[in-house]
Amino acid sequence: MMDPVAVIPRDAPKLVSTFLDDLQEPRTPYISPTRFAARSGLSHNSLARLAGVHRNTLRLNPASEVLQGRLREMIRIIAVAASATGDIEKALYWFRNEPIADYRGMTAADLVAEGHAAAVLTYLDDLTNGATG
Repeated sequence: MMDPVAVIPRDAPKLVSTFLDDLQEPRTPYISPTRFAARSGLSHNSLARLAGVHRNTLRLNPASEVLQGRLREMIRIIAVAASATGDIEKALYWFRNEPIADYRGMTAADLVAEGHAAAVLTYLDDLTNGATG
C-alpha cells in the first residue's frame, strides 16, 4: 500500500516541487482542489468523480481526508510520470488521456477513479524498471 505522506518520489525533479507548491491552499496545510482542477485542466465535477467525493465537498470541505488522500494519490502518480518524462505537462496529459493496454485501455485517471492508484504506480514502476507492458 502506498504511503500517503510520501507525495513525491525522492528523485523527482525540481519541477515537481514547483507543481506541488502551486497546489497548496494559501495559509493551510492542504492541497487546494480548485488549484489542482485548474492546473490539471479538470472541471470540478470531473475532479469530484476522480476523487470519489460529492462535488460540493470540493467547495464546502476541501480539507476532507478522503479528498486530500485522493489528491495525494493523483499527485504522486503525476510526479512519478513527470520524473520519467521530465515534464509536468506531459505527465498531466498522460494521466488524463493515455490508454494503458494492460488495464483494458483505461487511463490512469480512470483507474484512480475506480480506486486503483496503486496499480498505476506499479505500472509506472514496471515501465521505469524496463518492462514493456
